[in-house]
Amino acid sequence: MNPAGTPSALPREQTDLPAEVAATPAPVLPIFAAPFALRLADPDGTDPELLAEWMARPHLLESWEQDWDAQRRRENFRVQLAGTYSRPCILSLDFAVIGLPEQGVREIAYLEFYRAAKDEIGRFYDSRPADIGFHIATADTAVIGKGIMSAWISTMATAVFAADPDCQRIMGDPDHRNVSIARSLAKAGFGCVAEIDVRPDRRIALHALGRTPEDFPVARP
Repeated sequence: MNPAGTPSALPREQTDLPAEVAATPAPVLPIFAAPFALRLADPDGTDPELLAEWMARPHLLESWEQDWDAQRRRENFRVQLAGTYSRPCILSLDFAVIGLPEQGVREIAYLEFYRAAKDEIGRFYDSRPADIGFHIATADTAVIGKGIMSAWISTMATAVFAADPDCQRIMGDPDHRNVSIARSLAKAGFGCVAEIDVRPDRRIALHALGRTPEDFPVARP
């Protein structure tokens, strides 16, 4: 534990790793064109308070179970940014570009890009050191169910491959009951690798998109 009383390691990060995996640098942040923009979360600004408010919203409280106060979020950001496992990000949308100028530019979602081989999911498929995984928490309900985030996933995949030439796979690991994200992933070209019990209380539908069809992973027995 750190002095603030919060975990000093990230819950899903694996530490007993092959040297090649351990040496892999942190995810390279993709660059987006309008209407989307991405930035790193700032532990020293107002982002911890923003995330505390977002994660207390009913639809995110249920799916993420991270109803943390701002101080815990601040420490979590600092641990992420100090390591090479994951990067916390804030996604914004310029509503004017999609025909809603009165809405302006708004921050709409929290994102984490992570090295999948350093994550708990890396044990369940033939992971490669440079694989990138992502999590998204869409906070702004105005964009849910309108195809906006599905479009973002397609844009994200192209941007990740462009930003990191070593990355051959992008991984998603939603809860196996999350039908809506499974549809969005399928629209973006992702395929389901397998449904996997990563813990007694967590069953996921592991999805992947390969840079080429030959890069699509297989589940480990």
